[in-house]
Amino acid sequence: MQTNIIDNKADRLFTVIYPNFDKETIILLHDGPGFPNDLTEVVNSLKDSFQVITFHQRGAEKSPCASKDYSMEAYLSDLEAIREFYQINKFHLCGHSWGGLCAQIYAEKYVDNLLSLFLCSPGSGTNTQWKQTEKELMQLNKSKTTGWQWTKMGMNSFLGMLGSDKAYKRLLKQVMKNYNDGFIPTGTSDNSEYFNLLKAVPINKTRPEIIKYPLLKGLSNPDFKITILYGEQDIYKTSKNFVIDRYPTAKVFIVLNSRHVPWLHNPKSYKDIMDNHYQ
Repeated sequence: MQTNIIDNKADRLFTVIYPNFDKETIILLHDGPGFPNDLTEVVNSLKDSFQVITFHQRGAEKSPCASKDYSMEAYLSDLEAIREFYQINKFHLCGHSWGGLCAQIYAEKYVDNLLSLFLCSPGSGTNTQWKQTEKELMQLNKSKTTGWQWTKMGMNSFLGMLGSDKAYKRLLKQVMKNYNDGFIPTGTSDNSEYFNLLKAVPINKTRPEIIKYPLLKGLSNPDFKITILYGEQDIYKTSKNFVIDRYPTAKVFIVLNSRHVPWLHNPKSYKDIMDNHYQ
């Protein structure tokens, strides 16, 4: 494992590479925005057969965004900066949640750079489709909290929108509990060590950029494999059909006994699907 700081004009990206120079490369996109994750469990299942790269997306603690540019074009430029720094021609792109939406946006613009697309509980879409996604997120979180917990989530969301990192940290801790409830022990989260790296600015500035971005058109007949998976009890409900309809050639899987973090909730099923994709 090696870490490198990559400059993308005024901005910097904290990257981790698991070198495997004679193998194809997979770049992983974590959820968020503004909330990094090295996706260690996913990396460990891939690094023996592939060269794997993870990075903290722009605006997180280790990837400062001096330009304050959180446009979708800026996010895509980060992927291109990483690809060029590591001298990669084509690569596999794997994204989770918001990272899965970012992966879809990249795929439309840079389709010729991809070997495959793996979308794990991906965000459902841009523009009006993002607004439906947010409603589903709210419904799930409300269903998993007491009245007082829900009130505190609202307070922390408001304070976070005003710029409080600490408020968003409190909010995201409750969100992760809601996601993991019934699947892994209370208080356990693959994101737990990353809360201190969370920043409010990318959360607040990315949302309006997603909403103003044109609706995605999808890929009707790409020359590479696409896999889409959702947890049986995922946070995304009917909005996931936007993704499924966008990629008619994709293989679609529903992971039983899982919500939004399938590599933790049902590791065996998740690994079987991933192995099938990358075989």
